[in-house]
Amino acid sequence: MKFATFNTNSIRARLPILLDWLKQEDPDILCLQETKVQDQDFPSKPFQETGYHAAFRGQKSYNGVAILSKSPLKDQCLDLFENGDEQARFISGTINGIPIVNVYVPQGFQVGSEKFQYKLNWLQTLYDHLSNRYAPDAPLLVAGDFNVAMDDLDVYNPDGFRGGVGFHPEEQASMERFFQWGLVDMFRNQTPGANHYTFWDYRIPNGFKRNMGWRIDYIMGTAPVAKKSKAIWIDTEPRGLEKPSDHTFLVASLDL
Repeated sequence: MKFATFNTNSIRARLPILLDWLKQEDPDILCLQETKVQDQDFPSKPFQETGYHAAFRGQKSYNGVAILSKSPLKDQCLDLFENGDEQARFISGTINGIPIVNVYVPQGFQVGSEKFQYKLNWLQTLYDHLSNRYAPDAPLLVAGDFNVAMDDLDVYNPDGFRGGVGFHPEEQASMERFFQWGLVDMFRNQTPGANHYTFWDYRIPNGFKRNMGWRIDYIMGTAPVAKKSKAIWIDTEPRGLEKPSDHTFLVASLDL
């Protein structure tokens, strides 16, 4: 099974890149974040024509998540918070018996701000959701844009970013809880070296060409899934195309 995740930074703006990538790479499942489109405007038809079912939750201009899959997503859940959440950041379900969770974690804005606290609360709620509903010794895939880099290897300028949003010890501690519970960071598990990134800020001149990036997108799995990983890689080519997202595709080949 080929499983991938990608922050589109607007699914309509990135539709040509997405459709070409689907036709070329032929994944079984693709998790999308930051689709930035209301449900009634989600471009389901071109994906259906390419052979994919689309499950999604969106909102106007911001956030938004979706799962494209060759087999339909069953047992869909669109709300992480029991009382609902106006921000479209979570979608889960099962595909061929494998539970899938796709998330777009809040960016956090500024350390000490209300948005930063919301990010920490969101991560805590996600942890509670996963630990209460799943087991670390059973199959589970969790993917998405977590907006947190865990280690000096995961950012191009660790000393410059240390203590800031996305590279703050409180965020990293929140992420570490997922690993302690039983999720495996599958890319880092197989690729220990530096200079592997999934996000390059538009605002940095030639940032992508200079590889001034962050690794903030993840594919995680419980042990029964992680041990079935044959390979996992970052497909950097789409980031160099015309009108790209500021993220690129993270892809895993799983013997499931």
